[in-house]
Amino acid sequence: MTIDPHEVHRLRAAVQELSILNEIATAVSSARELNQVVELIIQKCIKHLKVEQGSIMLLDEKKPDKPFQTMVRKVDSKVDVVPYHFGIQLSGWMLKNQKPLVINDFQKDQRFSIAYRKDFNIKSLLSVPLCLKGRMIGVLNIFNKQAKEGFTVEDQRLMCIIASQSAQVIENARLYEEEQILLRMEEELKVAYEIQINLLPKENPQIAGYDIAGKSIPAKEVGGDYYDFIRIDDHHLAICLGDISGKGMPAAMLMANLQATLRGQTLFSTSCKDCLQRSNKLLFQSTDVQKFATLFYGILNTQKNELYYSNAGHDYPFLFSGDKEPRRLETGGTVLGFLENFIFKEQVIPFSPGDLLLVYSDGITEAMNADEEEFGENRLVEVTMKHRDELASTLIEKIIAAVKLHTGDAPQMDDITLVVIKRETL
Repeated sequence: MTIDPHEVHRLRAAVQELSILNEIATAVSSARELNQVVELIIQKCIKHLKVEQGSIMLLDEKKPDKPFQTMVRKVDSKVDVVPYHFGIQLSGWMLKNQKPLVINDFQKDQRFSIAYRKDFNIKSLLSVPLCLKGRMIGVLNIFNKQAKEGFTVEDQRLMCIIASQSAQVIENARLYEEEQILLRMEEELKVAYEIQINLLPKENPQIAGYDIAGKSIPAKEVGGDYYDFIRIDDHHLAICLGDISGKGMPAAMLMANLQATLRGQTLFSTSCKDCLQRSNKLLFQSTDVQKFATLFYGILNTQKNELYYSNAGHDYPFLFSGDKEPRRLETGGTVLGFLENFIFKEQVIPFSPGDLLLVYSDGITEAMNADEEEFGENRLVEVTMKHRDELASTLIEKIIAAVKLHTGDAPQMDDITLVVIKRETL
């Protein structure tokens, strides 16, 4: 019986190929994280195809200006042989053509002009697309075949099989990574939400001759609306309503910082401007320049029936008094945490029987419907005027109901916060 040496060679190559593919599949199946999967694939390609370097470039559809994220995890030489500009050219060619690319002589290849540079260290390359259900998700590259003849047809066929088997594994690892990021974000938002809720007053103040209520409804993406009632003594009550910059945990932590700062400063003085000036300086020194807070801060003197206030860049509250037009409370200054030594102003106003103070966050006035029409100040004033004779807590619910009626099915994009202070009629 005559044995065909070519058939023997073919069978040996097939067995070796199956062994390589099995080794790669076994190694990759034990990894879940994207970095580990990519590293193992590159490592096995460098080992079995005997090349200097390998890389995987993953396509990021969210960044059209930089569609590829290059992940080089294993290099079998001390020099990174893939220049940055060539990496851009290579990824562009693969994105356009989406087929295997073999170059064993760059001097004779006209597709990449950078190959003529003296510092160009790539002698040969083999690139194959990573495709999944007809969609390219990345590129698998290997560079500088150690054998003098360069990359062969068998090398290309093996790389295509590796790419075909690896695409789903890489995509699964990427989806798993995205899922873990989302889970961490959800956990962070949950913690931030709990912080925010726990910092808000548990009950409304009970003061003879006054009806006071507050409420905050956080948006799904936790923001930083904050309101507080701080009892200074038997005749003075501090009222705060602010809006913290940012979302999520940073906003919740800044809210906690602001609350602690205000509560501490309130103990030292019944001057609104002094309290804001010291709080502003402390926030400026303890936060970065991107973090700030708007705040309305008032002190109600229930003995003299007067309201002292200072407004640090917050939406102007409305004071409803008798038949007069609603008055905006504008005196104060800039936002907290922006300028270290800003001098705030304050004002005192009488709080007569029947007067009503409405303090709110921009989650009320800027709430939009499906047509991107804001609720606005005019609607807010109309609803308040219509229900001003009702209890403070009832008025708050009426305003919130009006906002929800206006927005309809549109999602709540920002926190909704209200404080109402009414002096009862004699």
